[in-house]
Amino acid sequence: MRRFELDEISVAALWDEPTGSWQYIVIDRATNHAAIIDPVLDFDPMSGATATRNADALLAFVKEQQVTVDWILDTHPHADHFSSAPYLADALGIPRAIGANVVEVQKLWRDIYCLQDFPTDGSQWDRLFGDGDSFMIGETEMRVLFSPGHTLASITYATDGAAFVHDTLMMPDMGTSRADFPGGSSLSLYRSIERLLALPDDTALFVGHDYEKDDRDVQCCATVAEHKAKNVHVGGDRSEVDFVKLRDTRDATLPLPKLMLAALQVNIRGGRLPDPEPCGRAFLKIPLNHFKPPENEAK
Repeated sequence: MRRFELDEISVAALWDEPTGSWQYIVIDRATNHAAIIDPVLDFDPMSGATATRNADALLAFVKEQQVTVDWILDTHPHADHFSSAPYLADALGIPRAIGANVVEVQKLWRDIYCLQDFPTDGSQWDRLFGDGDSFMIGETEMRVLFSPGHTLASITYATDGAAFVHDTLMMPDMGTSRADFPGGSSLSLYRSIERLLALPDDTALFVGHDYEKDDRDVQCCATVAEHKAKNVHVGGDRSEVDFVKLRDTRDATLPLPKLMLAALQVNIRGGRLPDPEPCGRAFLKIPLNHFKPPENEAK
């Protein structure tokens, strides 16, 4: 667990190596109240087994530090890992939240999975945040910024000095996340990034993923100023037109995330696994021949 001490908040960051995912505990330093952002449920795609190692590590930290958690927050329905939000919310007896546009993602994927009776009203969460909403973690006000592009439901959680930007930005040497998922948009992504880079230069931007690149250690945080200067996709005042061309060209060569077709049918349910069938086992559905391979594999 890594710790970052900012003016109003302390941030504990836990990395999940199999998915490259960062999970955060944001702690109000004045009251020791906290929120957990984007927690991971362990999933082994070869065996189909789930586990709670990541979530239990977060719970152990909370207990050890005597932190009172007020919220379990997701930034969007993830395509590369399962959310452990329900497990943590049940363990701690607290509410879960996500962006209000999750209902549009639910509608898209309900049709892809042919989940005819699946409710697409966001009722799987306790609260749906809209752009400009705010809520408290102890004495710290958190603001919600609608940040579409990577998905059409993505949001950022921001406070003075820090923002949790999910998959909108990667670390500066890796650029940005893809925008070719159903409902994604490279143009929307660029405009969301512009909004984030309009925050004060010393704002710490905490990303959703990182990977071991060029033998450097994994990282989770860079400032607005660092992204403006060094981000390989948007730094140096790259134009909107150039970014869209770069992002779309790159996305056309990328395979789907290996857990995407499994993860999204769980995460549009708020992280709940499908109900067991009469035999007592639960199953995931894989839509055959709906998605095409990337251009570099199709040739």
